Amino acid sequence: MWQKISMLPLRAYLAAAGLAQELKSDERGLSGVVVAVLLILVAVLAVTAIWGVLDDWLADLWERITGTEIKSSTIS
Repeated sequence: MWQKISMLPLRAYLAAAGLAQELKSDERGLSGVVVAVLLILVAVLAVTAIWGVLDDWLADLWERITGTEIKSSTIS
């Protein structure tokens, strides 16, 4: 049991190295990586836009409920 556990880091390293080598030699893998990076970029931009809209809406809602205005929404 302990022998199998001690082999896990080596297996993880070999799997990552094999994946990197496969991406280097396979041109289709590169396009998949580009698509994944673009999807992550679009997701981050969408979350940022939604966060900005929600920030303004929540500040307005908080002002209506409590009567106190939020001066800055930045966390310091």
